[in-house]
Amino acid sequence: MANKNGVEWSIRLGDGSSMALEPEPEPKYGVMRLWDGLKGLVVRFVMRVWMFLKKAWNLGVDDPRKFLHSLKVGIALMAVSLFYYMRPLYDGVGGNAIWAVMTVVVVFEYTVGGTLSKCLNRMFATTLAGFLALGIHWIASHLGHEFEPYIMGISLFLLASATTFSRFIPIVKARFDYGCMIFILTYSLVSVSGYRVDNLLRVAHERLSTIIIGTCLCIITSMLIFPVWAGLELHLLIPRNMDKLAKSLDCCVADYFGRGDEESKKSLQGYKCVLNSKTSEEAMANFARWEPAHGRFNFRHPWKNYLKIGMSTRNCAYCIETLTSCLTSKNKVPESIKKHLEAACMNLSTSSSNVIRELATVVSSMTRSAKINMAVEDMKSAVLELQNDLKSLPDLLIQTHEHKDENKVALSEMTIMPLIEIMPLVSFASLLIEMASRIEENMVKTVEELAESAKFKKPEDEVKPKHNQTSNKINASNDENITVLQRV
Repeated sequence: MANKNGVEWSIRLGDGSSMALEPEPEPKYGVMRLWDGLKGLVVRFVMRVWMFLKKAWNLGVDDPRKFLHSLKVGIALMAVSLFYYMRPLYDGVGGNAIWAVMTVVVVFEYTVGGTLSKCLNRMFATTLAGFLALGIHWIASHLGHEFEPYIMGISLFLLASATTFSRFIPIVKARFDYGCMIFILTYSLVSVSGYRVDNLLRVAHERLSTIIIGTCLCIITSMLIFPVWAGLELHLLIPRNMDKLAKSLDCCVADYFGRGDEESKKSLQGYKCVLNSKTSEEAMANFARWEPAHGRFNFRHPWKNYLKIGMSTRNCAYCIETLTSCLTSKNKVPESIKKHLEAACMNLSTSSSNVIRELATVVSSMTRSAKINMAVEDMKSAVLELQNDLKSLPDLLIQTHEHKDENKVALSEMTIMPLIEIMPLVSFASLLIEMASRIEENMVKTVEELAESAKFKKPEDEVKPKHNQTSNKINASNDENITVLQRV
């Protein structure tokens, strides 16, 4: 290539060919560099905004209720803002109408139970703190203006310290932690501002009324416009986790014996969702206790039993987590030994997952099933089969080898396979047996307790015979009446 002067530079290679040298690009001036940097910055910013909008759109498509929740918050704020914009409503609540707007922003939650929990905590704590502040202020004012700041300060110290300490109590922290915080805030505001305000009763009344207005609007909006019940969410989460656990168990055993595929490897990670769902289960159960009777759930539904089922499900998930470690073990088990236990392990995995799926069906349909006992018996027989195969495993460790000596006489030698080579397989089989025992002793038991406490429906197979018995009794009585009439 020729440069500006028309001179072309080239080099000769070892094979006799020549190669032209291209001149280096001219350096850009500072303005051009600044323009290129600014253009790249704008492009990166636009791409990040586009990716953010794409993720937000996918989130709304996957769960439209989240989009509806944002609309509900907007509706509640628009309704409560009328108390500030419209003069008649503003005159009714006074200048503290902004407290209603703040209440809506703070207490509106995704589920009905979460909204009710915060609303009731806020109303009760505000009322109690307001009355206590007014009472102590009245007592302090009658004892004299000199002692009033000391009395108010000591009362603030004692109540704030006691309420803060109560937040460490597990029961109080689980249900009334937000109420304790609002109690401290309200009492501090009323008691401190009451020292400089003449008409403290009016101020307390206006703030209490605006908070009640905000909480009532939140409750009405949350319960009437596409409500999301925490109890229903918990009721759907538990059997969904159980199905994931059963699928993970099948995929883990199939992958261990070389029968898995790419889809099974993805489904194998489902047990991690079970392990990470403890916090969400406890939060949903706590919020569900505040909700009224809705759908198939009566008042005082046994939500604690769902937590027991979730705990038993996680205990089984820990076994699967240990089973997955056997998949990456460096000690390879001989294929002959592996095939000896493959059928029994696969049978136990299938029967155990069938029990889990049947229990999930019972929880989701709220109907007892007569198939559980049969599934448990199949699982027990699969456990006995695997235990028998494990007992016969030592015979396979002894291997015989025949060879001929110089005189052509056949001799046999016995070699014992090292125990360390079969330890991963024995551990894998033992974990399957342990998981089957946890399913039988924990999961089945907790589901039966939930069925008894929540009064699940009986299966149709047990209901039909009762109808048949009553119809047979009616037919028998009719036959007796006919015979009596014939005798007469």
